[in-house]
Formats: sequence, C-alpha cells, structure tokens
Amino acid sequence: MISQLYIASDSLQILTRGYVENVWLQAVTGLLLLGAFAWAANWVAKRIVLTLLLRLINHLPFRVEAAHIGAVVARLSNIVPALIIQSGVAAVPHLPVRLAGFMASLCAAFIILTLAIALSGLLTLGNDLYQRRPDAANRPIKGYVQVGKLLVYGAASILMIAALMDQSPLLLLSGLGAMAAVLMLVFKDTILSLVASVQIGSNDMIRVGDWIEMPQLNANGDVVDIALHTVKVQNFDKTITTIPTHRLISESFRNWRGMQESGGRRIMRALVIDQNSVSFLDEAGMHAVSRFGLLGTYLHDKRDDLSRWNVDRAADNRLDSRRLTNIGTFRAYVLAYLRAHPNISPDQTLLVRQLAPSEHGLPLEIYAFANTTVWAAYEGLQADIFDHLIAILPEFGLRLFQRPSGGDLSQLQLLQTQSDYPLSHSDRRLTSSS
Repeated sequence: MISQLYIASDSLQILTRGYVENVWLQAVTGLLLLGAFAWAANWVAKRIVLTLLLRLINHLPFRVEAAHIGAVVARLSNIVPALIIQSGVAAVPHLPVRLAGFMASLCAAFIILTLAIALSGLLTLGNDLYQRRPDAANRPIKGYVQVGKLLVYGAASILMIAALMDQSPLLLLSGLGAMAAVLMLVFKDTILSLVASVQIGSNDMIRVGDWIEMPQLNANGDVVDIALHTVKVQNFDKTITTIPTHRLISESFRNWRGMQESGGRRIMRALVIDQNSVSFLDEAGMHAVSRFGLLGTYLHDKRDDLSRWNVDRAADNRLDSRRLTNIGTFRAYVLAYLRAHPNISPDQTLLVRQLAPSEHGLPLEIYAFANTTVWAAYEGLQADIFDHLIAILPEFGLRLFQRPSGGDLSQLQLLQTQSDYPLSHSDRRLTSSS
C-alpha cells in the first residue's frame, strides 16, 4: 500500500514537472480555462438575465414585441464572453504577445459588430412600433431607418478595421477623404434614393396603399412598400413592379389618391351618333318624346322659349325658325336621367356635351362622377347607364355609328336580291367594297 502511494506521488511529481517545463501546455490549458469561463458567463447571461428581462418586458404598461427585444438582448449577451476573453487573454501564461494582441483585437472587432447588429435591431423595432400609428402609412420612416442602418454599419466597419489594425479610427477617416469621389460613385444610387425619399416624404407624394400609375415602367396598382431604394407596386394582375425611388422624382406618375379621397370616380365616355339620323322633331316625334316623364319640364320650357323666339321674329313658317331636334332632346334626356340617378354624385361636375363631329360620327360625351370609388361597383354602374342609353336611343330616332361588318354587308346584299328597286348610290358603294 505504501509502495503504491510512493508510485503515485512520483507520477504526480513527473506530471507537475512536465507541466511546468512545457510552456505550450500551460498556454493551451489557460486558453481552455478562459474559454470555459467565457462560455459559462454567456450561458448565465442568456438563460438567466435574458429570461428575467423578458418577464419584465411582459409587465410593461405598453406593448412591446418580446421577440424583437429578445433578439436584441441575445445579441448583446454575446458581448459578455468577448469582454472576458479580451480582458483575460493577457493573463494566459506563456502566450505569445502578438497572438494575445490579435485575439484582443479580434474580440474588440466582434464587440463592435455585435453592437452594430443590436443597434440595427433596435432601429427595426422602432420602425415596427411606428407602423402601429394610425398615420404611419402617410409618413413612412422605413427609408430613414435604412439610412440609419447604413450609417451604423459604416461606422462599425471603420471601427472594426481600426481595432484589427490597432490604429486610431481618425487615421482611417483622414484616408477616406481621398476616397470621397470613389464613394460618391459607388453610393450614387443610395444618395439619389435618400434625396428622393426625403422629397417624397416631405411632399406627401405617395403613401402605402395609394393607387399609382406609371406606364413607362408597366406599374398600375397599389403601393405595398416604400423603402430607401425601391417602391413596390402590386399591379391589378397581382404582379409586383419594383420602381427605383429616385425615378418617382425624376419622372411623372399618376396618383389616384385624390379620386379615392373625394369619394367619387369620373365617368367620361361618348356615344357616337350617326349624323344621318339627326333631324328635327315632327308631330309624331314630339308625341313620342312626350311620353318620357323626365322630359316634361324640359319640353314645356323649350316649347315656350321657341314659340316666343319665333313669334318675335315672325319665323313660324320659315325654314330658319327654331325647332326641337332629336339630338338636342336626347341630350336633355340624358342629363335629366343622370341627375335623377341615385348613384351619380350631384355635388360634382355633370355634363352632357357634343364633341367635334368627324367621319366616324357625332360624339355625345357624358362627363359625370359616380358616388363610389370601388372598381367593380364603378364599372357596373357605368355599364348600366350606357346599357340604358344605347337601348333607348332609337326612341329618339337616332342611331349609333358603327363600321359595317360582315353581317351588315350580308343584309344589304339580301335586300338587293329581294327588292325590285335598285340600291342607292351609298348602298351600291357599300356592297361593292365588300
């Protein structure tokens, strides 16, 4: 038993003497102990401190995203082992000075990077909290947040390089002055986008949710995101068009926000009347249009006005006397019909006007505003109005102009074969062109 104790004592002395004489073994052992201590400190920081902090956040009077705060604090907790290694590496025995200095510099650079990532997370958290405000869509700050992140990472890059080189950051900043032209060229788009974002925000040009139209970039839809470099537009076919932010300043686009805020959408469409169907109203025509209740007041006032005008000028039986026309009466009917329509806004412009006649007919344009901005409802209302007007047009002796099609030409040829009378000059020209 005593001999075994002597043997164990001799072995321990040999190992101790070997450890004392082997400097690399001492250095590796010291690094392992330092790493173990740093890991333990990191575990305590993440498992205990972070848990207590998240519980405290949940009891705050205002709501904060615990996931975002947890991510930021988890990043900051990585600083603890880096600080321990940076401070304790000098105490590791027999570690080369240059290696110890490099490890300390590497830890300093890691701490700077961790702080930059944490600050970036805080900026993201601030943007998320701002998005909860009712007016956040009117004044988005996402572009400014991205600029802040660029500044944070730019400053972190300079500090990290200075830490690794063990030089003052001012020395690097003095060298950046010579690189200003290169940086301006490299970050040209970023600078343009930053200026554009400021102008867009200050002038309230676009907001998230606005319907914008930019034909040169095939963009026609709702703005879904406004960032520093790009503005995303979801088109009505559900595709996404990405527009460089600075192009919204340098080029023109249409914003339909004014229409949406007004509560009404414009209807501007024309019925093209066949000019050969325009005529004066005879007794039969007067009897036909007098059946329309919407025209009662118009016909009464118009007859009195024409009678007085003709009597004053003794023009009752002359060709230049004033008489009612079917096109004028129809125009008055359309105006009365729109004024009585419940879905036409009475407070906005309402016109029924003739445009310049051409070889395609006489355009009778309707200029009115629907009292809805919902696309489907607007299109349905517009279609209902023109369905009615097209269907009722023959009651006034009017016809729509339409280019002759195959069916029209076939009917003319059938009339020619069945009739004993020759076709008119215009009909013969029409059939010959087929």
